[in-house]
Amino acid sequence: MDSSADKPHVLVVDDDTRLRELLKSFLSKNGFRVTAAGHAAEARQRLQVLDFDLIVLDVMMPGETGLAFAAQLRRTDDVPILMLTAMSEAKDRIAGLETGVDDYLAKPFEPRELLLRVQSILRRRKPSAAPEAEPQRLIAFGPMQFDAGLGELTHKGKRISLTEAEVALLRAFAGRMGEVLSRDTLCKSVGSDVNERAIDVQVTRLRRKIEPDPSFPRYLRTVRGQGYRLVDA
Repeated sequence: MDSSADKPHVLVVDDDTRLRELLKSFLSKNGFRVTAAGHAAEARQRLQVLDFDLIVLDVMMPGETGLAFAAQLRRTDDVPILMLTAMSEAKDRIAGLETGVDDYLAKPFEPRELLLRVQSILRRRKPSAAPEAEPQRLIAFGPMQFDAGLGELTHKGKRISLTEAEVALLRAFAGRMGEVLSRDTLCKSVGSDVNERAIDVQVTRLRRKIEPDPSFPRYLRTVRGQGYRLVDA
């Protein structure tokens, strides 16, 4: 039996051949199966035939950029994405979060830091062994139903694609349905390296998926000066 089948499978997408091969070698030596692609079109071909646990994706690629590829992928797939970017401005990082990426790492970077971020994303994707509050397994708000155990959201029986950060947010709200959760509490639920601005971005993205009119939230409400709460309006 091939023991490699039990290893997390990572797709590395970068047009820099040298960096792509270095990442492939480094991650392979640290317990991952790795497949590489040189551009978005090749990555899309890989995704059609293989399942991945995480994508390491470069922003600046010729043709279709990493941001455009991530935005298109998020319409159908919730696979975690770690974005590699030479852009360090806050607005550029926020643009990545708005497309649905789970984390970002500025170039140049230490391979060890990339490994730690990959491991952190994969850990956060799993349900916490000791959650702060035991969530109801199933919660409903309007036509939406969220299965906290499986991390699945459905709308009238049709599954809605979620990122792992969105799953973490909904699990936090499921544990305290109707209560106000502060941004700090939500940061801790999503990940210790997430800031309050990122939480606001994630809430905005989640509203686009669950609200009839995201501009006037019915279910995921803002409580000014305190945070957010999820209600069955």
